[in-house]
Amino acid sequence: MFFNRKKDKNKKQIQLVEAKIKPLNYSNKILVAWGEAIGGNAKIRDFLIKNGYKELGVFCFALRNDVKSVKWLVSNGFPHLAALIKACEEDQTALTWLHNYNLDILKFMALAVQGDKNALFWLEKKDPFARQIAMKIKIVKDHIDERNNSVHQINP
Repeated sequence: MFFNRKKDKNKKQIQLVEAKIKPLNYSNKILVAWGEAIGGNAKIRDFLIKNGYKELGVFCFALRNDVKSVKWLVSNGFPHLAALIKACEEDQTALTWLHNYNLDILKFMALAVQGDKNALFWLEKKDPFARQIAMKIKIVKDHIDERNNSVHQINP
């Protein structure tokens, strides 16, 4: 069970909204496709969205900082995928949340994206597919950071 904080616009208080956590059980073929979609293959991302794996396709948008996609993940039973993204961005609260809900694969994926060598080793032993997906996520996040920190880029 996950409790998402929701601000009440009129009262300016935070309410807890209950959200269910749906399982992440995918075949190796789908995991390979997800990795390709994360890497930027729009055809595969669209295939995932249209063929029963919408959360994996939406994750690709959320990974690139699309706020609506993050909200969709949380509202549709995949707050753990949203937490993975935030934890990859070194959000300690998200990392702790993954730990507290025993989502070890996702926690170690986030740590691997942050560059933790022990997390990479752990993933290699426990789930090599998760390790490969973490490395795809790292490439995307590093690219976003490069663009955001470029002196040649105008950032609003």
